[in-house]
Amino acid sequence: MLPEDLMLLFLDEETGRVLMDTTSIHNALAGAVLLELVQSGRVAFDEDGKRLAVVDPTPLPNEFLQESLSRLTKPMKPQQAVEKLRIHVRDNVMAQLEGRGVLSVEKTKMLGIFPTKSYVIQDVEAVSEIRDAVGNVALGHRAPDERTGALISLLYAVKGLHKVFDGDKREMNARAEEIAAGQWAGIAVKKAMEAVQATIMMMMMVVASTVAATSVSSS
Repeated sequence: MLPEDLMLLFLDEETGRVLMDTTSIHNALAGAVLLELVQSGRVAFDEDGKRLAVVDPTPLPNEFLQESLSRLTKPMKPQQAVEKLRIHVRDNVMAQLEGRGVLSVEKTKMLGIFPTKSYVIQDVEAVSEIRDAVGNVALGHRAPDERTGALISLLYAVKGLHKVFDGDKREMNARAEEIAAGQWAGIAVKKAMEAVQATIMMMMMVVASTVAATSVSSS
């Protein structure tokens, strides 16, 4: 699934180290979950094109996606949907990956005091496959499809493309901007992707502004 692929991109394939901050990861993963629900046909925009709503309540075979769908209890703006889907999203996605044997989660303590988690990649081939597929598109070696286009657009929304792939930051961002604006998906998914991307970027700006204001007030 899209959230699983995205989480693997956020991990160093050799060390299992997380390559981005928690806020960015949660926002991007929540966006990926929302796109999965749109792609499944369970969620769509209402007639005014401003709110997302459940249009098909048929249970999904994946428990994680079904639980995520159950959180969208009424029509809501994309930002509200992303905020609801953020809750425990990283842990839930990691549980999915662990259940498939892609990685294992180990609980440790930082400095021997603070509880933390480390990730050990078990299926190196699976991680390499997704990194190669997305990396080739990000570097301009091949055109995006619906899967790689969505992943690159989500990484671009959280300013993370250059953090998970080696390469010229300016060139990769320019390429990602073109991909985000491209026609690699169907109308419904594309509209949802644009809304998710705008939502994530706005949420990231709010966080950055809050951090900046806090730094100024404390100095």
